[in-house]
Amino acid sequence: MGEMRYRKLGKWGLKVSEISLGAWVTFGDVVKDKETVREIVGIAYEGGVNFFDNADVYAKGLAEEIMGEILQEFPRHTLVLSTKAYWPMSEDPNDRGLSRKHLLESITKSLKRLKTDYVDIFFAHRFDPEVPMEEIVYAMHTIVEKGYALYWGTSEWPAARIAEAVAFARENGLHPPVVEQPQYSMLYRERVENEILPEAERFGMGLVVWSPLAQGMLTGKYDEGIPEGSRFARYDQFRERYLTEENRRKVLKLKAVADELGLTRTQLALAWVLAKGNDVVPIPGTKRVKTLEENLDGSSVSLSPAEIGRVTNTVGSPRASSMARRRFSSINGPSTNASTIG
Repeated sequence: MGEMRYRKLGKWGLKVSEISLGAWVTFGDVVKDKETVREIVGIAYEGGVNFFDNADVYAKGLAEEIMGEILQEFPRHTLVLSTKAYWPMSEDPNDRGLSRKHLLESITKSLKRLKTDYVDIFFAHRFDPEVPMEEIVYAMHTIVEKGYALYWGTSEWPAARIAEAVAFARENGLHPPVVEQPQYSMLYRERVENEILPEAERFGMGLVVWSPLAQGMLTGKYDEGIPEGSRFARYDQFRERYLTEENRRKVLKLKAVADELGLTRTQLALAWVLAKGNDVVPIPGTKRVKTLEENLDGSSVSLSPAEIGRVTNTVGSPRASSMARRRFSSINGPSTNASTIG
């Protein structure tokens, strides 16, 4: 494996590993074997990973509990931990969303499960149209001021709502969001490139992107069909989004490009995401050691402008859209289907 590199979250001082480890798959609804997870985390840490991303809803708190137990083995100052709140954690009407009540209660519960005094980043896991922006920002500001989190961010928020949150925070001397976590890959680009990236750059925010491998589509694992137990076998929405004949042809063409560069398609896809900007970081998740080692090697790859152009030409450019028309049009943001929590 090559040496891990690190980059800042936008203009802010926090540095995270170029390849991080997401808990949605690793700790969540697939792997319950703690020893396998412990091995994956250990290899990731020894490979230079310092950023471990989680959420309260992943396996209904179990992912945080497993992560908290395993990460006790490492010095806390060497870790960047994140978690999130928004999705329902019970049938109680207040045990969900972005109300001040739920955010304060959620971070307290998450810290207990993670066995830590603070997280580095606390994400609003979706935008909540039922809660005023002032309540959301003030609650997040309180969480940072109390030291429960060092920074706060958004995940899958519409660009307009990100801009609104930053503006409200600035106008009132509050802590603004410093990072957005959207879904982004070669095969899912239009929204991020046309709407989110321009706003993130304008506000100095970082991007930590989930599903950089398009739920495995870009790795080539679906070249010949759908393996039993794979994400496409379990999640209809991901299969319908990515497993098209057009995408299959693109991914097959990418194999020739990757082979020529001496890379796997996984490494090529991660390197392509990293090349989108110094403040963009992919968060792949995995339940296999071999896949993790392959992911980690993505940090040692630097694509030239010509190579980036060749890859982009192979997969095609995102459809053009009017940023002015779309950037501020969405209130509710992307689908909040529970199968695409991310």
